Amino acid sequence: MCSTRHVLTSFTALLVVSCVFAQATGNRIDPIASALRSHEFDRALQLLDAAVQKAPENSELWAMQGAAYSGLGKKAEALASFRKALNISPENIPALHGAIQIEYDAGSSKAIPLLQRLLRLQPNDLTSHGMLAVLEYQQGNCSAAVVHFEKAAALFDSQLPALHAYATCLVRLKRLEQAAGVFQQAVALDPGDVRERELLASLQVMAHKPQEALATLHPLLDSSPPSVEVLELASSAYEDAHDTDKAVESLRQSILLDPENANLYMEFAALSATHQSFQVGINVVNEGISLLPKAAGLYFARGVLYVQLAEYDKAQADFDTAYRLDPNQSLSVAAQGLAEVQQNDLDLALANVEGKLAHKPDDPILLYLRADVLTQKGVEPGSAEFQSAMRSAKKAVELRPTLEPARGVLAKLYLENAQYSAAAAECKKALQIDPKDQTALYHLIQALRKNGDQSEIPDLLKRLALLRQDATKEEREQYRYKLVEGDPQPRQTN
Repeated sequence: MCSTRHVLTSFTALLVVSCVFAQATGNRIDPIASALRSHEFDRALQLLDAAVQKAPENSELWAMQGAAYSGLGKKAEALASFRKALNISPENIPALHGAIQIEYDAGSSKAIPLLQRLLRLQPNDLTSHGMLAVLEYQQGNCSAAVVHFEKAAALFDSQLPALHAYATCLVRLKRLEQAAGVFQQAVALDPGDVRERELLASLQVMAHKPQEALATLHPLLDSSPPSVEVLELASSAYEDAHDTDKAVESLRQSILLDPENANLYMEFAALSATHQSFQVGINVVNEGISLLPKAAGLYFARGVLYVQLAEYDKAQADFDTAYRLDPNQSLSVAAQGLAEVQQNDLDLALANVEGKLAHKPDDPILLYLRADVLTQKGVEPGSAEFQSAMRSAKKAVELRPTLEPARGVLAKLYLENAQYSAAAAECKKALQIDPKDQTALYHLIQALRKNGDQSEIPDLLKRLALLRQDATKEEREQYRYKLVEGDPQPRQTN
């Protein structure tokens, strides 16, 4: 985050030369220090050339040479001189400052051990704490970064990029109340910034402080009209504050503003389920489906509501539609990752797996991946590719009986091959390993229905509906975390 790094540049730009001056004494060094003070960097280098030849192990001279090169903007030469000084004297403070500044300006993690060394020598140096906080944040090491953000707080009080970095780390560490406090500082810096208010309100909702969230959103709710994001946040806050009427009103208003946002209908369905207003939820989701007939999430949401009304045939039909519209629901996590890396090119993914299997033919993970990717390609029962997928899945399960995704793929293959009893057996084994596997549960329902065994299906549909509700809630929470962290992932509206 370059803007965060630059917050500290003004604090440190002249630090190296000033440190050198503080230590530069003696007949040989005085003229060099004078040249540096006068910004006569070429003259300083000429004087240093002779001095270094006479005393090549004098770390102070090397540090001054680094300062002269820095003054001329020759960072590579400056860094080499500072590192030479540190090789001779690891605790040479001017050389540490110089090397740190160059590495820090480049965003290099090589500055981190140097800063740690400097802080052992000068533990109360706020600038060093601030620089280390920023670099640790950039490396994703929030546990370390937060410690230094706290110690350097005075440097960042009026710096929005640094406050964002600090708050982001606190969110990642699930320290939501502290993160909200930092965002409150950001809002105080610019009370009219809509984005800052939304982020603060999101944190307050996540921390279950609905009244504080509503107070934060109040200026935005008074605007005409409020944005969809503000209304959605307000709905969550009202619901958490047990004001369901206002929660419903806010969500309905957001749907009117953005009628093709599938997530809003799913939010409404979840709210309806919570308050056992199942038919009301179905009616609203129906409106969404009429506008977005290919949004798999809407069919999942309506299926959950139908289960609550014990309309199991309608629930099954909706789940069938949802899984048909979103085949990734049956694509394993590992295969999804593989496909995404290769831009959803399943042929390329398959070639990649086959190449690895040539060297490791008995690797259960690779065997399972081959079966999964082949299944996603839509291989037909009886075809050579289908048989290859079946053999691979069976062998993967044989080699590693606890490999739950492989059992899920094998179950799907059995289903497609009309081996319903075998499919049901595999699904049950998969669910023993992972009771929350929605795909295995759905395939079990399919297998039992195809086999004419209806007795277990209502209970299984209730279980699937509960898992969908929990997953939707978790996805919503994860999305909000990513949004606050500044790295939002697109929410599915297909």
